[in-house]
This record gives sequence, C-alpha cells and structure tokens, in this order.
Amino acid sequence: MALKQSQNGGELIARVQAQHARGKLTAYERIEILFDEDSFVELAIDSDTSVVTGFGTIHGRRVYTFAKNYCFLKGSLSAAHAEKITHLQARAIADKAPLIGLYDSGGLRFDNGLNALAGYGDMIRFHVQASGVIPQIALLMGPCIGGDAFAAGLADFIFMVSEIGSLCVTGPEVANELAGTDLTMDALGGAAMQAERSGIAAARYEDDILALSQLRRFIDFLPSSRADYAHAWPSYDESDRAEASLDTLVPEDPTAPYDIKEAILKIADEGDLFEIQEAFAQNIVACLARLQGRTVGILANQPLVLGGIIDCGAACKAARLIGFCDRFQLPIIAFVDVPGFLPGLDQEEAGLAHHGAELMRAYARATVPKITVILGQAHGAAAIMMGSKQLGAGKVFAWPSATIGLTNESGSSLSSAAAQGIIDAVIQPSMTREHLIGALTSLRTERSNDGTSY
Repeated sequence: MALKQSQNGGELIARVQAQHARGKLTAYERIEILFDEDSFVELAIDSDTSVVTGFGTIHGRRVYTFAKNYCFLKGSLSAAHAEKITHLQARAIADKAPLIGLYDSGGLRFDNGLNALAGYGDMIRFHVQASGVIPQIALLMGPCIGGDAFAAGLADFIFMVSEIGSLCVTGPEVANELAGTDLTMDALGGAAMQAERSGIAAARYEDDILALSQLRRFIDFLPSSRADYAHAWPSYDESDRAEASLDTLVPEDPTAPYDIKEAILKIADEGDLFEIQEAFAQNIVACLARLQGRTVGILANQPLVLGGIIDCGAACKAARLIGFCDRFQLPIIAFVDVPGFLPGLDQEEAGLAHHGAELMRAYARATVPKITVILGQAHGAAAIMMGSKQLGAGKVFAWPSATIGLTNESGSSLSSAAAQGIIDAVIQPSMTREHLIGALTSLRTERSNDGTSY
C-alpha cells in the first residue's frame, strides 16, 4: 500500500528538503526501503506525527517498527508520541514479532513536561517486557539523546549511520558547558566512537540506504521470537562439504598469526556470516552464521589481533553474544586459539577479573547447544571460559594442531586430553563442517528427548 504523508503542501516539501539536505531520508522513505513492497501498514495515523508506527514484512516475515519523524518537531517525544510506541510494543510482544526502532530525534518535548517523561517511562517498561521475548533492534539514523539513548540501549543490537547517527545521554551543548569542552555531537557519541571505543554499536554504515539494506539482511539471521525454534533459511550447501584448505590453516608456529574468519567463512552455509561489533575488541570475532539453514552464534579468538588473547573488551563482546543466543535459543559455537589474558595495570583497573567472570557466567548459564572446536592454543583459565566441557559444552573437538594445558610448554597430548574427557575427538580440519552439523543434530535430538526445544 502507498504510505500516507501526515501533512501536505509547501511546508511539508520544505521539511523534506531540509531532511535531505542533512543527508538523511524521511521516516516514510526509510520505511519504504526497510519493508517488502506494499507490505507496511501504518497505525494511529491521525495521532502525533513526530513518530510513525506500524508493521509489515521483511522477506515475508512480520516485523514491527517505529520511526522517529524528524520532519515534525524534530521527532521529539511527547505523551502521545510515547503512547503510539507503547501500543506498538504491546502488539509486537503479543504477535511474537521483532521490533525495530528507527531513531532520529531531538529528545523529550519540554513543553509536554511530566507527561512526556511519564510516557518515556512507559516505553522503557515495555522494552524490558519485550527483552528475551522478541528481538529488539535500534537503528540510529540521526540524534539519539537523553531518554532515547537509554531506550535504544535496551535493544539487543544497535546499528548506526556514520556521521549522522549519534548516541549520547547528554548532548554536546550541556556536556561542553559543564565540562568546559568543545566536543561535536559526532565526537561525543558518533558512530565511530560507539563502534570502535565503547562497543555499543554492533555495526555502522555509510548512509541510510546501506544501513536499511543490511538491517533487512540481518533480520534473516534472527528468530521472530524466543518461541520460534523452527526458523530456518533455505540452504543449498552440502552438510558433508569438505574444505581441504583448512588442513593447513593453522601455522606450525603456535604464535604465528592467521585469520580465523577464513575458517568461519569456509564452514558456514554458503560462506555467509553477519559479524557483530567488528570494529570493537577485534581480538575476538562474534557473528551469526548458518549451518544447514539454522542460525548459530559463533565466537572465535582472532590470532591476527593481540594473538587472540582475551582482554576486557573481548570478554564483554563474547558475553553479550552468548546472552543473546541463550535468550533466543540459538546454538553457540566457539573456535578456540587463546594463549591467555592480556596482562597489565590498565586491564586490571578496567576490571578484567569481573569481565572475565561475566563471560564464564554467561557461558555456564547458557542452556542452548554448545559446541567447541580447539584449533590451536587453549591455555589456562582462558581456555576454560572459551567453551570448555567444564562450563557445559555438549561437544568439544580438537584439530591436530591444538595444544591444551596451562601453557604451551606444559600442554598435554591430545590423547591424554581425550582420555580425561576434556575433548571428545580429534578431527580433520577439512571435515569440521560435517562434525559440527552432526553434533548439532545429536544435541538437538537430546534436547527433544528431554522435552526441551531447539
């Protein structure tokens, strides 16, 4: 169906032109790109025009969205604006469908006073109720300040548009006045900072069109809700496909770097994956991929960066993906080549003991199928937190290149590790895909027999 514009005439044209001059699409233009053609149904059309709400389909699957409409009162939040969003949130939860927030707003509408503030509180309550029930995604396509920053922060994933999207609790005017600084919005909470330094942004994109196109792709990796165990994507990849190049991927020198992404790409269906927080804590890779059409979460130490060692950022990044996978019934696969933890005062002051413990807690708590492949080094406590039997891994495989122990020098033989139950089997690297799919099938059967679902 054709989207309806809330106002007509010269004033509307001027507002649209101003939005385009900022390098941004309008709320309606963004919705047209995000959803399948003619699938979007707008709700509460005659209410507050500072936000557009409704639902449609993305590749045939129902998805709900609210789009902050910067063309009208800068997309600012009033009581009526919040009521439109909470109505949408309730429908998405009841319908067990993902919820996407497109943020582009000047914040709370001050002339609406406490009513706007109360509406913001209602939105937060529904975001919390939806957590772990349906996937929630925030795409920041303009400013996201104050209350909106916390609302977006409750999403499972935050994506941003470079040089346009921003996320900050306090805007630069107030922050600069209080701190005596001269920061721009981009410096204070822009996409580069949030993707590379804070790690809040799961990904950033050059413009609105690319961001929305990638969001459509990302939705394909997600279940519609926690109850959507059966969601699968058509796959034409053979389950027993061998990759001979993996047999020589890991160098003989255990300290020599190699790209772990090569292994992931060659094992995943059609070589397709969606990386999360690619620009943050690059010593670990976190991504979603598919095996036999079903989405899995993958964590992998990256020997190309810091030798794959674990630091605070890597621990936080891994724990975050594990938590999402556990909430939405996605199996977790860990590719391990980890020599230990990053030493030093900076890491201790940043709370390495706490963040490492949180990673262990997340993995031990996760009840979804968990499979580990040890490619190279698996040393000390770092090896335990990266998907060990002791923390609940259902299957642990090792490549012939693996070394397991306190250090590289004190590592035990793989036959000894197998005898002690640390690993289940030593496998040929080229056959890793087949072993992973077989293990997933086995663990899925066990869960079905136990009365649980996958």
